[in-house]
Amino acid sequence: MSAGGSVMPRLVVAAPSSNAGKTSVATGLIAALTARGLTVSPHKVGPDYIDPGYHGLAAGRPGRNLDPWLVGEERIAPLFLRGALHPRTADVAVVEGVMGLFDGASHPAVEPGFASTAHVARLLRAPVVLVVDASSQARSVAALVHGFATFSPDVRLGGVVLNRVGTDRHEAILREALGAAGVPVLGAVRRMEQLHTPSRHLGLIPAAERSDAALATVRWLGEVVAASVDLDAVLALARSAPALAAQPWDPAAEVAAVPGRPRIAVAGGPAFTFGYAENTELLEAAGAEVVTVDPLRDEALPPGTAGLVVGGGFPEVHAAELSANEALRGDVAALAAGGAPVVAECAGLLYLSRELDGMPMCGVLDVATAMSPRLTLGYRAAVAVTDSVLATAGTRVRGHEFHRTHADPSAGATGAWQWSAAGPEGFVAGGVHASYLHLAWAGSPRLAGNLVAACARRTESARAHR
Repeated sequence: MSAGGSVMPRLVVAAPSSNAGKTSVATGLIAALTARGLTVSPHKVGPDYIDPGYHGLAAGRPGRNLDPWLVGEERIAPLFLRGALHPRTADVAVVEGVMGLFDGASHPAVEPGFASTAHVARLLRAPVVLVVDASSQARSVAALVHGFATFSPDVRLGGVVLNRVGTDRHEAILREALGAAGVPVLGAVRRMEQLHTPSRHLGLIPAAERSDAALATVRWLGEVVAASVDLDAVLALARSAPALAAQPWDPAAEVAAVPGRPRIAVAGGPAFTFGYAENTELLEAAGAEVVTVDPLRDEALPPGTAGLVVGGGFPEVHAAELSANEALRGDVAALAAGGAPVVAECAGLLYLSRELDGMPMCGVLDVATAMSPRLTLGYRAAVAVTDSVLATAGTRVRGHEFHRTHADPSAGATGAWQWSAAGPEGFVAGGVHASYLHLAWAGSPRLAGNLVAACARRTESARAHR
């Protein structure tokens, strides 16, 4: 297969609104196609970290995000091809949408519908499968689907999967109505309580935390979709997608590699499951050796660690276990005190704080953090307040917030970012950069390059003083 002008079979799984069941259908579709022996490339529209975890379990390869707000429109097709062709070429790609098909970013910097599922489908020239919750309707489903099929002429609605269908008679009425509307019905999934996926304050429980239960859920979703959806028709629709005139994204073309192979530890394990695959790929392309550290289980940072990245996740759920690992907390504090680059996002900020819900954390930041009743969620257009190991002052980035915790204070003497008149947010001190802002470094690859260069300087300095 040629990378440029790639004919990658693909489709987008969308819905009229949230909670229609598109995650269950998309994950089940990925699992069912994988069970057929196909290599499936899973993708997710938007900044969601949790759904791609289930996709990855179903496909056996990382689920990747596609978000025009975070990375720019011009990178969507290249990043899609990166996922579809790496580590090996997929037979088909399944892209799960976000919210309703035409619901996009609510931000004054972009036009309505920007970063919506429809926007990404247009950028990928991909047909759309609409998952419709049919539990409270009959013939009206045809009017609903007709509206979605005709609302935007440059979005191709290729078929419908009916979800939460009640009886054989209910299904017959729905199929008859949609037949008259001229939209193919690709499948009908019955109401099944067994398909409920446990959730918590930020959505579904990450697949990495549920392990055996998550695998069982994914396997069951695949079996249900295989029995309820015409997979041959789905594959035929995916293969109708035209060639993409784009080159796959290459992290090595985005950053300059530094010498010395500085070792950067990246937090992982059940408490820190939020991250973009491209972030690690950029660190490696910039010359770093990336190793994983699990703050729940590992009692020390890897030998020779020159820098640390602690991304997002649910440390508030694991606060007691994180606090009990005093050895690693001390190691992290010593690393930061020595001036090493330490970059933390959201959950990482909580871990670096003095305390989380009253339990001791690493104490790198003199900050108290705690659960909050208010959900903070949304896209942010931010500017760096000062020079740091991550960015120079004035650097502009696009990111997002997604948390139900708060920090007191919310910013240090020197903040990390500013995106509103309320003032700076986050903390920059020595080599530490901590903030609630989540970033996809594929949209700002210089951030990865800056971090690896800072770690390389520390490694070289340490060698010089031996």
